[in-house]
Amino acid sequence: MKKYLPVLQVLLFLFMLTFLILYFKNKDREQVQETEIEDSGQREEKSLYAGTARWLGESLNEIDQMENIQPVVIQEENVYSFLQGPRSWSEGIPWSGEWCKFEVEGNPFGGFGCGLCCMANVYNTLSPYEVSPWDMFEHARIASDYTPGGEYGAIDWEEMRCALRVCGISGELHRKPKSYEEFQQQIKSAKSAIVLVSSGNDDSFWTNTPGHYVNIWLYQEDDTVFLAEPGNPENNRSRIPLRYIYNALKTVSRFQYLLVNDYVHEDNRWRANGIEESWNRP
Repeated sequence: MKKYLPVLQVLLFLFMLTFLILYFKNKDREQVQETEIEDSGQREEKSLYAGTARWLGESLNEIDQMENIQPVVIQEENVYSFLQGPRSWSEGIPWSGEWCKFEVEGNPFGGFGCGLCCMANVYNTLSPYEVSPWDMFEHARIASDYTPGGEYGAIDWEEMRCALRVCGISGELHRKPKSYEEFQQQIKSAKSAIVLVSSGNDDSFWTNTPGHYVNIWLYQEDDTVFLAEPGNPENNRSRIPLRYIYNALKTVSRFQYLLVNDYVHEDNRWRANGIEESWNRP
């Protein structure tokens, strides 16, 4: 006699078997997905940590570089002394450059750029950067109210001080003191000075000079200073008596000189570097 399996039991067994197979397959798939998600999260977390560490490392490196910038020891050989005029450029004299040919509203840089040359001298000598007088001109137009035009293009005192402050350079504007000794002490204590001279006050050294900015450095006990003279290549980088400066200070101007106190790297918000113009590097 033949025996038959109960159909209902067989179907129930097959159903349970199918259910178990699908259940374990889905569980394995979920575990794989959870592992992938976990791995992805770890990768993102690692990427975030890596990016933060990289940013922090770059920031710390920049801070280290800032902290490693040593104060400049000023010596005559590392003082910048740019020239402004076309004659110096055409004759290939050191410190001259093609900026002498640039114009603002028909006014050539060689006719108004003495103050900007002095400012570039100060910035380049005291900071780790190097810019041209024309770079300083463009910077001053943005950083201050300097708006040259017409026949008068020279930068004025407040604009000069403001543009230098953005460069991290502190300066004080002064009028000619009544005593030479007071002026002498100020120059001794300062890093540098930008002074306005005129042959109308004294023509023993400057002649035919209604008004002209020059830059002085390194007072010595023989009462001389190192002169950066942007308008006269023969007098540029020479030592002259400080008394010549004092006597020739242009007293009809509101101020006669800007004392340069210091350069602070952290206060420098410009940090421009590189001279694109052709020039006669010494």
